[in-house]
Amino acid sequence: QVQLVESGGGLVQAGGSLKLSCAASGRTSSMYAMGWFRQAPGKEREFVAAISWSGGNRYYADSVKGRFTISRDNAKNTVYLQMNRLKLEDTAVYYCAAKSTLYSGTYYIRNDEYDSWGQGTQVTVSS
Repeated sequence: QVQLVESGGGLVQAGGSLKLSCAASGRTSSMYAMGWFRQAPGKEREFVAAISWSGGNRYYADSVKGRFTISRDNAKNTVYLQMNRLKLEDTAVYYCAAKSTLYSGTYYIRNDEYDSWGQGTQVTVSS
């Protein structure tokens, strides 16, 4: 497993942008697919975006497609989530997750597939 620490959350007006970061430490020599999830008050945790170890394959929830971009820098053991054109409904605690994998081009979208989770970072979008 790896340890994950998210940062970059905060308060932003609707239409604005934020960039989240997730730094990994521990067994980072293994291959890890990464994902971002979010949980709004009173709702279940939901998938946001995923990226393969290679970075060549990405997948997004329909609700964020075209507005959010997931990327990674394996040299820095960090994954990012660039969030543009933020909406009120994007308000949530955002979690990054890591999935140990043998396949450099595979991503995962179910939260029960992931091995490690960060503590979360709050994103609040105001009107």
